[in-house]
Amino acid sequence: MTTKPSSVGRYNKSLYNKRRWMNKLGLGFAMTAMVFGLFWLSWILVTLFIEGFQGMVQLPIFTADTPPPMSPGGLRNAIVGSAMLAFSGLFIGAPIGLMTGIYLSEFSRGSMLGQVTRFLNDILLSAPSIVIGLFIYALMVKGQNFSGWAGALALALIVIPVVVRTTENMLNLVPNSLREAAYALGTPKWKMVTQVTIKAAKAGLTTGVLLAFARITGETAPLLFTALNNQYFSTDMGQPIANLPNTIYQFAMSPYDNWHTLAWAAALLITASVLVLNILARFIGNRGQVK
Repeated sequence: MTTKPSSVGRYNKSLYNKRRWMNKLGLGFAMTAMVFGLFWLSWILVTLFIEGFQGMVQLPIFTADTPPPMSPGGLRNAIVGSAMLAFSGLFIGAPIGLMTGIYLSEFSRGSMLGQVTRFLNDILLSAPSIVIGLFIYALMVKGQNFSGWAGALALALIVIPVVVRTTENMLNLVPNSLREAAYALGTPKWKMVTQVTIKAAKAGLTTGVLLAFARITGETAPLLFTALNNQYFSTDMGQPIANLPNTIYQFAMSPYDNWHTLAWAAALLITASVLVLNILARFIGNRGQVK
């Protein structure tokens, strides 16, 4: 009667110890990299909070406009201008991105138009924002004038590929059994898409739109070539309009202390808004997964 060799006989202690030490070494490198990254991130956030909070306390940030050098002032015009630009860009870009993502997921089905659209969207998604700003500059600003609408269109071109990608991915995650059940009940395709798949992926679609909105709130390069800036309070989107990113760029490069303080406060406002939007997107996404 033959007996199988026991696991003890096949045990290679030296190989086990080698793999054990390699595992510890890999974990050590991973932990070191994590601590290194968190250290610099924490340093940046703490410095930003301290410097920005001083400006928020010392200066009338929300009640006064950007001032001349060495004069008291705030960021009211830049805050209002940034909100107008960001929401305008979102309202222009989000519907186009949603409809394109729905087409790619539900209607293209390997067609040539769908493949070309997906390819162009990937290119636009990876394009530097300054290139988008230069394109809108040549299209709407050159030979005319800087305007808020040009800035909004530049931001919309940044929103569109992000929303397209997230919309397509979220709709592709919807089980085909839901579509088949709707077809079995005689539901037309357009109604199945609007009443079944979009509702099933509602949390993911909302998350994608919020992430795209967070992406454009701090964009500076496109606005340098489109909306430019405005020292005075203005809500005319046909003219140059104040915005926080360009205000930070201009004030941080200046030699004036009060402008530096305002730049820190503006940076804190943008960081806080992006943080809130990301937390809200994560909350909505997790809530949708639980359901």
